[in-house]
Amino acid sequence: MELPEHLSIDFFNSLSSDTLTLSQEAANRISTNRAYLDNVLKDGKTHYGINTGFGSLCNVRIDEVELSLLQENLVCSHACGMGNEVPVEIVKLMLLLKVHGLSLGYSGVREEVVSRLAAFYSKGIYPVVHELGSLGASGDLAPLAHMCLPLLGKGMVYYKGTKMPALSALEQEGLEPIKLAAKEGLALLNGTQFMSSHLVHSLVVAKRLIEWADVIGALSADAFMAKDEPFRDPIHRVRPHKGQRDTGANMLRILSGSEIQRLHKQQVQDPYSFRCIPQVHGASKDVWDTVARVVETEINSVTDNPIVFHDEEAIVSGGNFHGQTLALHADFLAMGMAELANISERRTYLLVSGQRGLPPFLAPNAGLNSGFMIAQYTAAAIVSQNKQFCTPASVDSIVSSNGQEDHVSMGANAVTKLRQVVANVQRVLAIELLTAAQALEFRRPEKTSPLLEELLSNFRKDVSFMANDEVLGEKMQQAETFLNKHPE
Repeated sequence: MELPEHLSIDFFNSLSSDTLTLSQEAANRISTNRAYLDNVLKDGKTHYGINTGFGSLCNVRIDEVELSLLQENLVCSHACGMGNEVPVEIVKLMLLLKVHGLSLGYSGVREEVVSRLAAFYSKGIYPVVHELGSLGASGDLAPLAHMCLPLLGKGMVYYKGTKMPALSALEQEGLEPIKLAAKEGLALLNGTQFMSSHLVHSLVVAKRLIEWADVIGALSADAFMAKDEPFRDPIHRVRPHKGQRDTGANMLRILSGSEIQRLHKQQVQDPYSFRCIPQVHGASKDVWDTVARVVETEINSVTDNPIVFHDEEAIVSGGNFHGQTLALHADFLAMGMAELANISERRTYLLVSGQRGLPPFLAPNAGLNSGFMIAQYTAAAIVSQNKQFCTPASVDSIVSSNGQEDHVSMGANAVTKLRQVVANVQRVLAIELLTAAQALEFRRPEKTSPLLEELLSNFRKDVSFMANDEVLGEKMQQAETFLNKHPE
């Protein structure tokens, strides 16, 4: 697979290839840029990170014979990650995004370094990276250092399903460690690929869950005998936020043909968790769109430092590695997604509350059976945890590097907790799906829409109706797994 010139979130949504190669155009860009840097190094001038120390050591000039050792020392000294290991699927995204960023041809690296990272992706050599250590400002220094240690034959990797020293994996693939040249260690470590990869992953998963939220909300609406009037277009035409209007139309599409919607409803209005689905789900969709635009810009950008402008004959030191925009938008997406879980839990509560002809806790023999009582407890606990995770990381900053790096984004913390929020949203939606499917059985012989009846049929292949109390947690986990599919 050759990467397209422009990466989109949709590209990652359909990413299936396990191979990665550089296009000839990318190889040419990299080589042209490196040739310019090699020529510049002959001028004897001082260039940050190329022939100087790093951070607050930027004024320490390094002898030419030690430039390679300088870059290797940088990678080793910055591999300071701790905590949980980053999941392999995100490490793969880090590799892909780093290859793409370096391939833009402004980082001063050699083609063989970029090709080796692509080879790691293709050969299934996945560096062990830890979640904690990045301030999200000088790039994601610690996690990217761990990702790049295997280039030197150092660090640990996962290879063929086994965790092993990187050197062992290289030997099995017939690869020699690479000796870094001037600037290369800095180019590898400066960059926002840890933050970006988490955001890409969260956006892909969030998109699927946003789709599920409408479908599950519609199923709950019929199970609760809620009206479809709040979904009709005139309401949204006079307050035409895109997400709101799209959600109203989508809810009507999902409920189209429902026998339950044709039944007479006694209530004048439904609770907000049903009536305001377009306004709440729609707002989360608008947040997703905003964050996706920012992330697409980021992953198609040069984010290391200094930047080598061969086309302008300049080497410029700046701050493209600062993750402030990613930190803010990661916090924003976390809040947007958490609201889908908040409103979902409220619908679950109403379905088990014994209202509108439904038995208490959806138990056929309530009292002897507790039914779905504690499933709602679990949803409430998860929703509460998400509220804690939604405390923004982006408002914090701690001075580092002897004051040289005096404002940081904390974007790495923002994206790791975002991933937990998104995972929790799937769990809460799974509980609502399980609950709504149970509740709808008490509406028989009336049917919901053909689309939802087909969904229920597929769901029942994996998760059975609960006639009497059983280990409900197992059904909840089955429902969570079911949501790994797309709803339609």
